[in-house]
Amino acid sequence: MPKKSRSQRRKKGAPIGAPDDADGGGDLECLSESYTVADSVISGDPDHDDLDAFAEFDNDDDLATAEAEEEHVTRAALSSQSRQAKLLDVLSLASTLTSEKRASRREQCLRALFRAVTQHATGEPGREAVLSRVEGTILPACLQSLRAGTPAEQYAACRVLEATAVVLGGDMDDYCEAVTDPLTRAVRATGRASQVRVAAIRALSMALFVCGTDMVATSEAGLDLCEAVCGPRYRGEDVDPHLRAAALDCWALLSTTLVDASIAGDALTDELVDGGNGRGVAILPLLQDCIDHSNVELRSAAGECVALIHEARLNMGIEDDEGDNITERRYSRGSWDGTEYEVLMDEVKQRIAELSVESGRRLSKKAKKEQRATFREFMATIVDDESPSVVVAFRGGTLSLSTWKEIVQLNFVRHCLQAGFQIQLMTNATLQAIFGADGSVLGNAAAASMSKIEKRLMLSKTSEAAKSADKHMTRERRKRTNAKNHFLAVDEEG
Repeated sequence: MPKKSRSQRRKKGAPIGAPDDADGGGDLECLSESYTVADSVISGDPDHDDLDAFAEFDNDDDLATAEAEEEHVTRAALSSQSRQAKLLDVLSLASTLTSEKRASRREQCLRALFRAVTQHATGEPGREAVLSRVEGTILPACLQSLRAGTPAEQYAACRVLEATAVVLGGDMDDYCEAVTDPLTRAVRATGRASQVRVAAIRALSMALFVCGTDMVATSEAGLDLCEAVCGPRYRGEDVDPHLRAAALDCWALLSTTLVDASIAGDALTDELVDGGNGRGVAILPLLQDCIDHSNVELRSAAGECVALIHEARLNMGIEDDEGDNITERRYSRGSWDGTEYEVLMDEVKQRIAELSVESGRRLSKKAKKEQRATFREFMATIVDDESPSVVVAFRGGTLSLSTWKEIVQLNFVRHCLQAGFQIQLMTNATLQAIFGADGSVLGNAAAASMSKIEKRLMLSKTSEAAKSADKHMTRERRKRTNAKNHFLAVDEEG
């Protein structure tokens, strides 16, 4: 049987005996390449008003947007209910921890409790649920594991106590008093695993920072412990570098609750009532030694503390009142010039500048890249007197931070909450007050109002943006490969 020509072939799915489209008698029309939505409106019924047609399209878009917003609100309510149910289930399970005999089972429950507190205890309902179980469930289980559990179990208990402090928020002196002594003993116990002591000092600092009402008194007590632990030796034994780095991180966090003069003031500035030096000025020699240490984590923690102290020093400027006119008055930023720490700070600046461009085989490629990026930020403040800038992206907006005090607090809270950081910042009133954020704005996701087709076209891996990025990456990789193999082509020509 001879093969039919193209004009005689029947379209797939068309009824038998239907006329061919190529002859012009078919119902299906061939659209031109320049066809647009406007063509279908203008070329339609001549009695139909074009403006009304476009208004109808606009009304449809508004209706779709309203439906998307309503759907988003419904999904948010369902998600909140689901999180609350999961939180209550885990809290009920945690009530059996004190009677559980297996250490592995207790550790598993504590890890589940940490995830529930950080990711499921959101908003006021989540806080109330945690608050109602603190004295009867969370504190007894965590303190028992901290006192007589395995190192892994003790570490998990400290993480739960740290996250619980964030969820409970401020004005919780009872919680702060309940955890201070056990966590302090865990930090001072030299026989414990270093990771347990690290988690204990971080949990203690978070409880003092968030839950304490008298911030000055609680911060002073925590700073004394941090300054003792961050030294090279404590209670007759060498201190692990990771514990020293954690102690410096905690020192930086608690220092953010003090005024600038208490951090970077000295006897020459007449800022301090007792005529002594601020806490940051007093530990500058120790920080200089830590920056020269071989441990990368300890160097970074010390650099952050120096940046915090230097920023406080810059803020202690002096207003020049010599001019009669107020417009002639000038404000000079504080500096280390003329003080006994001028030479020390010059050496610290030089060392930080070296670390920002350090290279060599002593560190891995990834570690060197992270170190250079970190110390470039420190150098911008310590050497160039520039303010830092950090932007945290959320679904509904961004959070911009421009001081080291805010950045220190952000890094500490983010390390504590891990995967639950964003949801807590959008629903936790205490965190919003600390960072000056508006949870309703951060959680008002513009992307959530997109339809599924829009998300697929704009955000998926098969979107045009993703394809373009992939092509660019492939092109650049090909260029590097060709440049690497160029000598082969030269040898063949020769």
